[in-house]
Amino acid sequence: MSGYDTCTSGRVVVGVSGSLGSVTALRRAATEARRRETELWPVLAWEPPGGELAARRSPAPPQLVEEWQGLARERLLGVLDEVFGEAGPPGVPLHGRVVRATPGLALVETADREEDILVVGAGRRGWHRVLSGRVARYCLAHAHCPVLAVPPSPLEEALTSAHRRNIWHLPLDVRRLPC
Repeated sequence: MSGYDTCTSGRVVVGVSGSLGSVTALRRAATEARRRETELWPVLAWEPPGGELAARRSPAPPQLVEEWQGLARERLLGVLDEVFGEAGPPGVPLHGRVVRATPGLALVETADREEDILVVGAGRRGWHRVLSGRVARYCLAHAHCPVLAVPPSPLEEALTSAHRRNIWHLPLDVRRLPC
């Protein structure tokens, strides 16, 4: 016996927002949870419009806060259904969470065990990276567990490129798009 246990007590925690990057991260996290034979914890973070500072200055009625929480829950369920719906459940215990916090903080606080794995979308490449990737950078800097930053899928990059070309009315050769 080597002293290593193939089944850990840790969880695979993944940030979910509905973006293509988060869907790619969710699929990768499900694969990792199956490989480790552990639980999958998709987390969707939400904040009131204007952020927490605005909510402290001018608190919303409790019914409105409950509605925002419900909308966040619906969004998480929609993403999970979109990713796992037809294929069925991911094959591991699934514990979805909706957390009122910034995404980075919600993920780091959920993945609070050293044996957890935190999976995040790595964001875009190039000059867009300056504006995106804040959540991944926050998690890499503050997590107490390993962080797996999942790069964008080739399809996401191709769609972003096609969208950019469409905005600028440039010709697009569809034969060069990945299948």
